[in-house]
Amino acid sequence: MIRTEELLLNVGPQHPSTHGVFRIIVKLDGEVITEATPVMGYLHRGTEKLAEELNYTQIIPYTDRMDYVSAMTTNYVLCHAVEKMMGLEVPERAEFMRLIVMELQRVASHLVWWGTYLLDIGAMSPFLFAFRDREIIINLFNELCGARLTYNYMRVGGVKWDAPPGWIEQVRDFIPYMEGKLDEYDRLVSGNEIFLARIKGVGRYDADTAIGFGLSGANLRSTGVNWDLRKNKPYSLYERFEFDVPLGRNGDCFDRYNIRLEEIRQSLRILKQAVAQFPGPGDVMGKVPRVIRPPAGELYVGIESPRGEIGCHIVSKGKAEPYRLKFRRPSFVNLQILPKLLVGETMTNLITILGGIDIVVGEVDC
Repeated sequence: MIRTEELLLNVGPQHPSTHGVFRIIVKLDGEVITEATPVMGYLHRGTEKLAEELNYTQIIPYTDRMDYVSAMTTNYVLCHAVEKMMGLEVPERAEFMRLIVMELQRVASHLVWWGTYLLDIGAMSPFLFAFRDREIIINLFNELCGARLTYNYMRVGGVKWDAPPGWIEQVRDFIPYMEGKLDEYDRLVSGNEIFLARIKGVGRYDADTAIGFGLSGANLRSTGVNWDLRKNKPYSLYERFEFDVPLGRNGDCFDRYNIRLEEIRQSLRILKQAVAQFPGPGDVMGKVPRVIRPPAGELYVGIESPRGEIGCHIVSKGKAEPYRLKFRRPSFVNLQILPKLLVGETMTNLITILGGIDIVVGEVDC
């Protein structure tokens, strides 16, 4: 029997999977992980506390920073919660714009995940292809709102600006282009035997475990649980469109990989229907008071972000600033399962599992 000394190792924050201050402290017996402790670090931007001194429109730019690869989604959840509290109606054209940018954002977010995940486990070309195709979406957003990462586009009651001339046609042209690229992604990666050996059967858990840890998004659906808030608790205009919710069976990294690629296809399917039904000229802002003051009370709403359920809980005292504001961040909740998944695995599988969970650190330290 070979005796080994226990080794304490910090993974991150220098690693691409753990950008920001998030790191994992692992104890090793040889190559095998015996203990894993996620550490959030000491950077906390205090978004929820700062919101108590800001009016509701001023809070929107802070939501951009929570998930910096899906800012349109985090913009929406705050605005949607305030609108529900105040009973505001959003013009149809504005709601179409919101849905289109959120689904484009889902595609862009999953492209970042796909490219960086393959880079983490040793493939360079997918990273370049993913960012090439994401750049088209970023350029569309730049044309729409003048920003490439933090958009500040949503408003309580609508959106900041209407689509410029020809913008919807550009979205329409992007859809078949991206569908073709997805087929290329599959041919390049999805059946590669080296790739399959790295992720198939790794990081496996069952439906009861996923529910017990409060997982959502692809991390939950990989176990076969059919739960997508766009279907189960529809918001915006999702009830109007036909799309499927991709599901897995084994709850492993390979299922989560397939689900996210299929979610891109389903987003393109939604976009195809949305641009075909896009309404004619009209308002993009509803009738909103000059000073937004939700009535006294509290409300929670959740929507489906690329990483799962992101929720906004507002407590109002009838003033222009929230009395309390709390966000349910999917990455923060999803990372709780990491210690369970990593114990007994090798260091090679640590990166595979961590990337497969898809954690955005901005959601962790908001």
